Amino acid sequence: MDARTTQNLPTFTIEPTTTPIDAARRAELLENPTFGRVFTEHMAIIRYTEGQGWHDAKITARRPLSIDPAASVLHYGQEIFEGMKAYRTEDGGVVTFRPDANARRFRASAERMAMADLPEELFIEAVDQLVKIDAAWVPSGEGQSLYLRPFMISDEVALGVKPASEYLFIVIACPVGTYFSKGCVSVWVSEDYTRAAPGGTGFAKCGGNYAGSLVAQAEAYRMGCDQVLFLDSRERRFIEEMGGMNVMFLRDDNTLVTPALTGTILPGITRDSLLKIAADKGLKVEEIPLDINEVFEGAASGRYREAFACGTAAVLSPIGRFKSPTGEAVFGDGETPGPVSLSLKAELTDLQRGRHNDSRDWVHRIC
Repeated sequence: MDARTTQNLPTFTIEPTTTPIDAARRAELLENPTFGRVFTEHMAIIRYTEGQGWHDAKITARRPLSIDPAASVLHYGQEIFEGMKAYRTEDGGVVTFRPDANARRFRASAERMAMADLPEELFIEAVDQLVKIDAAWVPSGEGQSLYLRPFMISDEVALGVKPASEYLFIVIACPVGTYFSKGCVSVWVSEDYTRAAPGGTGFAKCGGNYAGSLVAQAEAYRMGCDQVLFLDSRERRFIEEMGGMNVMFLRDDNTLVTPALTGTILPGITRDSLLKIAADKGLKVEEIPLDINEVFEGAASGRYREAFACGTAAVLSPIGRFKSPTGEAVFGDGETPGPVSLSLKAELTDLQRGRHNDSRDWVHRIC
């Protein structure tokens, strides 16, 4: 084990904001929050210095960062992040969903990007402390939650292509509503751009993966679609993932099918949760290479009945159609979410909000 994971973990200093937002204004902001635009009043921040480890853990007022122009993140892109949510339960409490899985994935991303290893318990403690102080910002409306963004950047002041020796780990939060507002989304199949390649960073949650997807996402918008689907970089025919989420399909033999994790696809926590929930509900589950031509043909024949995107932000968003330069694949009538998709979404959201028996101990109560 890396010696950095065995260090004494720092204790958080709590420094509440001196200019709190009044309850009336906060209630107004929580009525219909736009995704990623309204932020809570505090943030968690921890520093890492080589030879010293993680130190100076604080919950403090959210504020702009002061960063040197030569900070290595600005030049070499050592940056990773996570996406997770806190939910208001029916008894008024606040919970997160599988934060240990986020912490493990964060460590895997850090290892791939040659960044400092953040102990999982410190990751979870930072999230918990931020949610506790900003608990009043967790909305209670159906489909609403507090989106949490833990991230790490390299801030060593040095030019030179090497792993940095100094890092900042930060957690910020924003109240959000639904990611997609309509019943079914449409998806453009990119034939000109790929997201990842074997040996690359496809399985890591790093900003560069998303930056590289934006030109394809812009193409999808021009084609009248909500999202983009990427194919593999070798043969340009095997489905990988969408611009910011995983993808799944329901076959007519009650089998839920999704691309296998081969190192080029982000191992989504929502993806993993839905596969387990589906198996519990009696569906067969397959993680296999999935040819886009098979899906187009299967949609036409009725073999592929439903499709949906899944991820922390999107939760589960039914897909009505795929579009490509050569044709369309339509699932059902292209407008109405399928019954299995809706059932899986209901099961997942009930678990996340503490409305369902949590047999796997996935729900983590904070307050």
